[in-house]
Amino acid sequence: MILPPDFINYTKAMLGSEWDSFLNSLSSVSPVSIRFNNKTTVKKHFEQVKWCSQGVYLNKRPSFTFDPLFHAGCYYVQEASSMFLEQVVRQLIETPVTALDLCAAPGGKSTHLSQILPNGSLLISNEFVRSRAFVLAENIQKWGNANNMVSNNAPKDFSTFNGMFDFILIDAPCSGEGMFRKDSDAIGEWSRKNVDMCAERQKEIVQQVWNSLKENGLLVYSTCTYNQEENEKNIDWITKNFNAEILHLRIENTWGIVENDYGYRFFPHKTKGEGFFISVLRKKEACNQLKIKQKPSQKAKIDLNNILQDKEMFEVIQNNSFYYAVPKNHIEQILFLQKQLNVIHMGIPLYEQKGKDLIPQAGLALSKYFTRTSFPTCNLNYNDAIAFLQKEAIWCDAPTKGFVAVCYNDIPLGWVKHLGNRCNNLYPAEWRIRSKNIQREALCLLDI
Repeated sequence: MILPPDFINYTKAMLGSEWDSFLNSLSSVSPVSIRFNNKTTVKKHFEQVKWCSQGVYLNKRPSFTFDPLFHAGCYYVQEASSMFLEQVVRQLIETPVTALDLCAAPGGKSTHLSQILPNGSLLISNEFVRSRAFVLAENIQKWGNANNMVSNNAPKDFSTFNGMFDFILIDAPCSGEGMFRKDSDAIGEWSRKNVDMCAERQKEIVQQVWNSLKENGLLVYSTCTYNQEENEKNIDWITKNFNAEILHLRIENTWGIVENDYGYRFFPHKTKGEGFFISVLRKKEACNQLKIKQKPSQKAKIDLNNILQDKEMFEVIQNNSFYYAVPKNHIEQILFLQKQLNVIHMGIPLYEQKGKDLIPQAGLALSKYFTRTSFPTCNLNYNDAIAFLQKEAIWCDAPTKGFVAVCYNDIPLGWVKHLGNRCNNLYPAEWRIRSKNIQREALCLLDI
């Protein structure tokens, strides 16, 4: 690994006598870690990620693409260091919040937040790049929680939402030094000029959304880089330019995390994970909170009695030809944000209206609230499950014609329409597995 001289010089100055250990760690194999969903019970034993209740390490990296349980949202492939976000939520948030994950794609931290935020919370997951926003929406739907909205907006679009959010996560676009071990392309793209550009862009992002944070609200700032310009110096800039207080967390010495006055650093020679920085700030200044007076929309005539568990929690709203079940306790906020933002997903996708027909959506089958007895189901073997996920024609036995929820290991994957002599595969085309080079070792390692 040939590292840029400028990177070597300032990292050596920062690490001192630990430089050789750090350099050796960059030549070692990057750990493989995943975070389990609570959709299913994990029966195998894995090495635990010490700071994350559902995070584990794997002995090797399998072909996740060819594990149906990956596509069912049973786990998320996530770098272990970034799972430390759980400690922020567990230690500092006790009551339901309205949260914003501003730079959320591809969805690792958002799927994590949707699972660990207190019940009754609402999470807006945003991504500026449109193609990445749709990947984010896919991963959110597969995770199966109902407390999410996904938007495709620039950070400045949130600047007028005075005091709307109790919690904002800015996992800031950065120079990516912490990914050098995993991604050799990151080394070639690195330059000192790019570091400076990233640092300025990060300040701009914070400035654009600061007004939308409530008084006493929490701002979590993180990067996957080592330099101080993008980390400590930016945190110092926030405290000096805004009325913000740095908060500290309880950590265990055995975790190997380095704490300083500004936040927490993860180095690969000290922790089992990649380079990462995270800091938590509290907004101390008062601000005028936006008052939302949103008239409830006309309720969509969709019966939730049979298709959703805990149906009293939801209200159905329509967006163009699509119907969604959204948390009733946040209905005014959701309707307001639906009008103000480019929302591409919310709550539980139920149906698409096509003429007189209601076509069930993949997000319904993948939802944790889906009532399995409301539709016929068909449990597929491995080969048929992969064919379904490739959006190929499959056959499944069903007692009646109509929509059938197809499953693997009794966990829903999506829908087919049984026509009697054949089945139409309704898996979203943009989600399909494109590779044909099936590698079955994924099944052996991750069948749970």
